[in-house]
Amino acid sequence: MSKQNRSDSKTEAQGPRPGRPARGTRTGRPLLVAFDLLGRRWALRVLWELRDEPLGFRALQERCEGMSSSVLRDRLAELTGASILETDEDGRYGLSAHGRDLMGALRPLQAWADAWAAGA
Repeated sequence: MSKQNRSDSKTEAQGPRPGRPARGTRTGRPLLVAFDLLGRRWALRVLWELRDEPLGFRALQERCEGMSSSVLRDRLAELTGASILETDEDGRYGLSAHGRDLMGALRPLQAWADAWAAGA
């Protein structure tokens, strides 16, 4: 593996962050990085399940039926590394201040989805 590929793999493993290139773009523009992070498989489901209360790993995995433990571990590491999630003194995962702000930003999308479903 070339030095560049190892560097890209390391950045990918650490997850998307503003200022770093996001998948599909060479820029680190915050909105594109957010799309990359939130567009990853199961990321939004993890956030949705943590919207009301912190959960431990096993409880979160049970709520996300069908998610493998390795994918959950990856999403939790990425979302925690991006300061969207945090852990409490009991090791449970919950929304950080940034995560709560993100959920607030998603409320209009939820309203749109509800209206869309009602009209379907």
